[in-house]
Amino acid sequence: MKEQQDLSFWKLWNLSFGFFGVQIAYALQSSQVSRIFSTIGADPHDLSYFWILPPLMGLVVQPIVGSASDRTWTRLGRRLPYLLIGALVAIIVMCFLPNAGSLGLGISQAIIFGLIMLMLLDTSINMAMQPFKMLVGDMVNEKQKGLAYSIQSFLCNAGSVVGYVAPFVLAWFLSNTAPAGEVPPTVTWSFYIGAAILALCVIYTFAKVKEQPPHEYALYHGIDEAAQSSAPKENMFKLLVKAPKVFWTVGLVQFFCWAAFLYMWTYSTDAVALQAFDAPAMQAVSGVTINGQTYSDKYIFNTDRPVIENGKLAVAGIEIDGSFVRPQTVVLDGDTLIAAGRPVNEGGVEKIAAGEGFAKAGSVLRVDGNYIPVSSGAVAVSELSLVEPGTSLTMAHIASLDKGTGKYVLEQTSDLPAVKSPEEIEVNYTTLLNPATPQYQSAGDWNGILLAIQGIAAVLWAVALAAFRHRRVGYSVSLVIGALGFISVFFIHNQYLLFVSYALMGCAWAAMLSMPFTILTNALTGGNIGTYLGLFNCTITIPQIVAALCGGLILHCFPAASKGAPLTVGMLAVSGVLLLLGAAAVWIIKETYGSQKAKA
Repeated sequence: MKEQQDLSFWKLWNLSFGFFGVQIAYALQSSQVSRIFSTIGADPHDLSYFWILPPLMGLVVQPIVGSASDRTWTRLGRRLPYLLIGALVAIIVMCFLPNAGSLGLGISQAIIFGLIMLMLLDTSINMAMQPFKMLVGDMVNEKQKGLAYSIQSFLCNAGSVVGYVAPFVLAWFLSNTAPAGEVPPTVTWSFYIGAAILALCVIYTFAKVKEQPPHEYALYHGIDEAAQSSAPKENMFKLLVKAPKVFWTVGLVQFFCWAAFLYMWTYSTDAVALQAFDAPAMQAVSGVTINGQTYSDKYIFNTDRPVIENGKLAVAGIEIDGSFVRPQTVVLDGDTLIAAGRPVNEGGVEKIAAGEGFAKAGSVLRVDGNYIPVSSGAVAVSELSLVEPGTSLTMAHIASLDKGTGKYVLEQTSDLPAVKSPEEIEVNYTTLLNPATPQYQSAGDWNGILLAIQGIAAVLWAVALAAFRHRRVGYSVSLVIGALGFISVFFIHNQYLLFVSYALMGCAWAAMLSMPFTILTNALTGGNIGTYLGLFNCTITIPQIVAALCGGLILHCFPAASKGAPLTVGMLAVSGVLLLLGAAAVWIIKETYGSQKAKA
């Protein structure tokens, strides 16, 4: 077998440059898709189920792409045709996805459209991402693979930083608000710009990268073309049985690492809001129980008025000294707006909750222009308390407000059993941080900055990783540093000190993106590298699926926070423990070199 020649730095750079554009798309998907679904009307309780789709699609797509590309030889190359197809689909989907709420569709249709776009986007990103890993395995010798994957990690994290901060930066120039149900221009244009950068990266890759022809590839990888053409084709399951031991040992480390980061992506915003922004809690209503039967739809109506709306008890009005008033406007203490119509809110931010007292004895309320003194107190009254005996409530999976008539349009409606009294209805709720508050939204913005800090730290650490003489040392040390970052969040209540925590996490992220592929591709040789790399992607997707299914159960094991909301920061501590287990598992790996076996 002929030995691969060393490549110049810029040739190594060109092999991976397209990863920059692909990773911008991936960062926008991971940071903005939940925001898009929430904006167009998806129930926040359903969002976690949507996020099982990306790893599921990766589990199916990447092994197929890897196996197919091992057997593809075209004028465009071997791996590059799959990059072209994946990138083209991703570019098209990135132009449609943020407009799901602007196409004149109903809420349910817009959600279904967005879900289809998410599936296509993740599938196409996976298809576009895989060729870059394979190109390094195909064209770089064992001595340079560490550097090549470090360059790839650098470009990957640089693209992530651009994707994470794009909406924040565009907010300086574009509006960060939009009509109800539509995505703000900052998000829409982030996707447009990301699609344009991805297109330019693909063009650059095709201009600069020339794959090896079949004869040259066979020469460098110890393949007997005549024997290979006459030999029966092995399917990927047989190849999996024959996989080198390092495939499985590195896969064990991957399991702990990717489960840890899935919990970070899932719970980071809530953890930051709880720890550093003192976000207030709220009672999220999941439904009602009538005569022992539970109903858990998004909206439940009493005639044409919702008694449960978007996971909250709708406020009917106020009770002042025992007298009920259904006001259009209520002002307390001069110009401080307390209620506007029904429910009680200001710009979508709830000011008072059902049952909450908001005026003390001796206060004066201005109700629809009239001043009313408060002798004993005022309290917010829910619509549920106004349900008349014998009323048959109506539930709707989705409802939208007709701005012309001021009435709700119901979809998928059905009548509930008639109730004898409002007290017969048991309200089911959980206590969560209130996402409509300024504190929570500020925490969401800050979480994007923290993820960017993590990406920048990963870029810098990727350079340092190349200096480690022993890969296992660098790999294990990186995961221990990342574990300390995760666990430290549990003890930090300052938003700026969190920079340190997320920078430490970035060290683990850099190692996860480079070390596994370096160790694995060094152990492989022959014509099935792409198939093995595709199968190896299962060590990324399966841990995420398992973690997603177990996350809720683990969270229930933690006591509630002082506000009564789930202690989501505890899940980041779990991530730290998982990374420590991964760091210990690194020492099980015994590196092997496929080229040495081929020479022997």
